[in-house]
Amino acid sequence: MFVNTNRFRFAVSFSLILLVLLIDQVVKFYVKTHMLLYEKIEITNWFYICFIENRGMAFGMDFIGTFFLAIFRIAAIGCFIWIMRRVIRSNYPMGMIICCSLILAGAIGNIIDNCFYGLIFEESHNVGWYCDGPAQLVALGNGYGDFLSGKVVDMFYFPLFTWPDWVPFFGGDVFFNAIFNVADISISCGAISLLLFYHRYLAKDLFKKSAL
Repeated sequence: MFVNTNRFRFAVSFSLILLVLLIDQVVKFYVKTHMLLYEKIEITNWFYICFIENRGMAFGMDFIGTFFLAIFRIAAIGCFIWIMRRVIRSNYPMGMIICCSLILAGAIGNIIDNCFYGLIFEESHNVGWYCDGPAQLVALGNGYGDFLSGKVVDMFYFPLFTWPDWVPFFGGDVFFNAIFNVADISISCGAISLLLFYHRYLAKDLFKKSAL
């Protein structure tokens, strides 16, 4: 029964990771091959599909080089795989397994961009530039960059409202001006839920020194 339970927990985690990766990559491939860089599609007045690429952190931040960020992400993925092994093999709630799986899936989703997009895609051109259209897939190694030099594709933009001009520091700025992707959503939802609902497991049990 113990083995079967562990297999079920592993199957749930693996299936969720694959599902998130599939959705993330399908959306990124579609945006990359159907939109010009910085092109916007208005869905509502508070939701846009806005294609950008970044070399840096999640939500469009860009202050760490792509290579170093990719190495950091690979190390983080290795750490989370170790954590997932402990979570699945121990008597942790299924919800905690789902949270960790979401974080791991998001991290893998963005590292795929870093590792391979430079190898398999043409360079995306800005709106207004003369070009043949959106970037297309090319033969492996004939893309715009090298291994670990790919740029992460972001597309979701929610300018919910603009701060009134009289508000200190934020006046006139758009609330939550970040542009992000499915992988970022997965990481954020998993991390926030983990801290809110399972923080006691993290503090008390998960990082204890005793081996399983």
